[in-house]
Amino acid sequence: MKNVLVTGGSGFIGSNLTFELEKRYPEARLTVIDDFRGSSFKNLLGTQSDVLAYNVAERDWLEAVADKPFDVIFHLASITDTTILDEKKMMFDNVEGFRNILNLAVAKKADVVFASSAGVYGSQDTPMREADGGKPNNVYGFSKWAMENLALTYEGKLKIVGLRYFNVFGPRETFKGAASSMIYQLALQMMAGKQPRIFKFGEQRRDFVYVKDIVEATIKARDSSSNTVCNVGTGASTSFNEVIEAINEALGTTYEPCFFDNPYNFYQNFTEADMSHTKKSLGFKIQYSTREGILDYVRNYLLPTAKRLDIPAAL
Repeated sequence: MKNVLVTGGSGFIGSNLTFELEKRYPEARLTVIDDFRGSSFKNLLGTQSDVLAYNVAERDWLEAVADKPFDVIFHLASITDTTILDEKKMMFDNVEGFRNILNLAVAKKADVVFASSAGVYGSQDTPMREADGGKPNNVYGFSKWAMENLALTYEGKLKIVGLRYFNVFGPRETFKGAASSMIYQLALQMMAGKQPRIFKFGEQRRDFVYVKDIVEATIKARDSSSNTVCNVGTGASTSFNEVIEAINEALGTTYEPCFFDNPYNFYQNFTEADMSHTKKSLGFKIQYSTREGILDYVRNYLLPTAKRLDIPAAL
């Protein structure tokens, strides 16, 4: 990788990817594009990349990169808040932004790795295989499904790999606000000495995957021998009650959950990635189980940050 573009590079996953690329490929020239709506410059403190502030769904940024060569584009820029109900805004930003990326990639002869989502599966109670997509519960999931279908129209013009990220958590998600992972939100509540609040009765199960594994899969995807769409999860589901147990273990606490009614009718009660196609196509295997990821995240990132910033905590 000599010339790399990362869209959404100041966001949660994007910033983790940017720093890992800088670490692995110190001679590469990295360009980051982000409009900073759901992120912050603080996620990129220390970066050596060229940072451009644009919304990729618009077209004004294309002139800024007209003279830049790109070998690979990692496209992570999108609206990721699943509670946003403005369908036109969601579709325009996510789908038209991707269309701009694909057209740029054709012009630059660049490979494309893009972020899709487990949201394309909607409500299923069995492990999710790539062939099961196309049944989203909300417009966010539909926008990702539309992106995957758009990618198919570029078959023969580009190498394109889509990654259906499951429920990602980890460092640098602070600026996602309400869209940050429940693991992050529950850990903050418990660090502040509060009971963690979850929907009744904590039995919903998700495939929570650590961002370090997400980054590894994203980089590996560039080397795929063919165009494809792959799940990226742990391959196992974890209940919210089990999440709280793991956070208690990391903190050395014994907080019990406080249950309340779920107000969302489009909520996914179960997600679990079938990882067989991903292992075959990308040669990827996770390094962190959900529990191991939670322990690393809380002990090595959240607790040290809280102490450094003097955040009140009942610990």
